[in-house]
Amino acid sequence: MSSLVRVRRPLAVAAIALSLLTVFLIDARPAAAHGSAIDPPSRHYGCARRWDTNWQNPVMQTQDPMCWQAWQANPAAMWTWNGLIQNDVNNDHQARVPDGKLCGGGDATYAALDNPGLWRAQAVQNTFTWTMHDQARHSAAYIRIYVSKQGFDPLTQRLRWSDLELVKDTGAFPDSGWPTRPDDPILNGVDYGPFQISAPGRTGRHIVYAVWRAGHADQNYYMCSDVRFPGGQPDPTTPPPPPPAENNGCSAAYTVASQWDGGFQADVKVTAGSTAITGWTLTMRFPNGQTVGQSWNASVASDGATVTARNVTYNGSLAAGASTTFGVLGQWLGTNDPPTLSCAATT
Repeated sequence: MSSLVRVRRPLAVAAIALSLLTVFLIDARPAAAHGSAIDPPSRHYGCARRWDTNWQNPVMQTQDPMCWQAWQANPAAMWTWNGLIQNDVNNDHQARVPDGKLCGGGDATYAALDNPGLWRAQAVQNTFTWTMHDQARHSAAYIRIYVSKQGFDPLTQRLRWSDLELVKDTGAFPDSGWPTRPDDPILNGVDYGPFQISAPGRTGRHIVYAVWRAGHADQNYYMCSDVRFPGGQPDPTTPPPPPPAENNGCSAAYTVASQWDGGFQADVKVTAGSTAITGWTLTMRFPNGQTVGQSWNASVASDGATVTARNVTYNGSLAAGASTTFGVLGQWLGTNDPPTLSCAATT
């Protein structure tokens, strides 16, 4: 039994039981979903493949920390690795999926996939093959495969469209004539590929990014695969510090005011940027599955480990450089690292 299960508080035990029940319910659904890159594996498929039914094993936190933080943020992102989808995009992917949110496809369920860090990277040559698996046999209007440009650092940077170079556009093809995997417990559709990819001039860590538009409808799937080309800097022995928060007209600072067994109080300071604002929205993504139950001086809503806080009537208008503070009470299990913050202002 893992250390996460050995807790004393009844409320914590109930929370874990509910989480496990959710996992089993998700896992019990028929695998009638869609697909993702399997070689090199996408971030969400790689996590699902490595940990499968062993999500509660605490060694994941040290052996596979980026999968761990994604699991803590939203388990559904891992169990539904084949369902990262946007409908009715009309081929305008940059409009639907904004910079910094490419790996998660602009879907809040998969937002932890956007976090830079030490994701497992597959060693490849500058010419390599790429394969995707389609469980639902949807064929393709196209698959567009990109590779990040030299100079992009996936350890510290969120992926933007300007960081990518298009290296392959498959065009349309049917779902017939491709290899199948009838005996694979996870993959039970068809493999599209392997497609030959050439990415000259790259060294070290990079991201292979792909957009698959299904052939039967305007359904679009997004996937980031971490790779390592020959050369480049070795991975750090300790994880790099988190990148600065992405802010739009305001910024925020988070401080744990007090902490006790299973609980904590935190203060959050929101500061307007170089111009006055009339309102603010702050998103806090907790890396260790923390939850927030109470707040003051802000209107707070929680979706698992993602907490959204908005100003109340009396503290939304801030002069340039002015600040306001709100507080939260929350629960934690095992680890209480600070959340990633992003602030958006109304002017």
